[in-house]
Amino acid sequence: MLLRRSEKAEADASGSGHDRSRYDSGRRSSARGNSPLEAAFSITLVVLLAASWLLAGHLVTRVSPMLVAAGRTGGSFVVLTLVALLYRRSRRDMRFAASRVRSVVLLGFLGFFAYYAGTMIGTGFIGASRVGLITSLLPSITFAIGVIAFGEPSTLSKIVGTLLAVSGAIGYVLAEGEVPSGGSSPGGATMLWGGMLGFGGTFAYALYGYIYQKRLSDLSSLGVLPAITGVGTVMLMLAVILFVPLDGIAVMDLVGIAALGTVLTAPVFLLLHELILRKGPLFTAALSLAVPFSVRIGEWMLGWASAPNPLVLFLLLICAIGVGLTIRGGQRVAERPSA
Repeated sequence: MLLRRSEKAEADASGSGHDRSRYDSGRRSSARGNSPLEAAFSITLVVLLAASWLLAGHLVTRVSPMLVAAGRTGGSFVVLTLVALLYRRSRRDMRFAASRVRSVVLLGFLGFFAYYAGTMIGTGFIGASRVGLITSLLPSITFAIGVIAFGEPSTLSKIVGTLLAVSGAIGYVLAEGEVPSGGSSPGGATMLWGGMLGFGGTFAYALYGYIYQKRLSDLSSLGVLPAITGVGTVMLMLAVILFVPLDGIAVMDLVGIAALGTVLTAPVFLLLHELILRKGPLFTAALSLAVPFSVRIGEWMLGWASAPNPLVLFLLLICAIGVGLTIRGGQRVAERPSA
């Protein structure tokens, strides 16, 4: 569907095509309700995100988290660039995106360097399940940024849903602090640093979603992502070259990093940016609330942790209800006037 849309848009003239794309993306992001295609995109995104967290959590116990961040971003850059080169419109949009240097550099820093460096290093400190829990707070951070900085409307449904989901997430971290694979529980200082890094990366990504929508939504996501991931790859690789020793890395770990970037993360980028344009950053961020629980269940199924207890399953239900309330429409409580 993503690729067919790119082909269909090739028939538009260059000047009017960008105006129509901006209109379409704005219309999609403000549309109410979910189509079957959007529901399928959402479910697939959650599954891929959970799988990527499980693999990343395994890899950061064996190699440098910065190497994992650089490798997954670089692998995604290669795949996305090869796919984008197949289509005339995405090739054209790649040139337009490359000409917007400041926006691309800012988005590359926020969405890939800051996000992946923060969350991968944080995972090395406190584990994938805990950092996944922190990233599940993305909807509330996105909601606050949207209302304060971007004039997003507030609704009673979104406020209640976000509070309910965050309460379930906080309850989860209090009830479930197990470290998978038989590791020891981190100390207070380690927990603090890991939590701060995870939160900083999550905040950077929440800001990324709005800036992407405001500055580059007139271009196809397939045409924009190669430029952004390319910049992110360069930043991360420079950090690896400067600070990470590269000797003694097993071949299977390199294969795992390559698979993380090409098989899991590249499709996530396409689905994520498509949903940002179709449904907006808040809807897309709300999907992340399901990820830490999927990761926890995956750890249990893989034998890395014990089975989740009934309290954890209850908190999963609470978060699911919160997600449903957060992403649905509702009566507006307050809305800022348009500029």
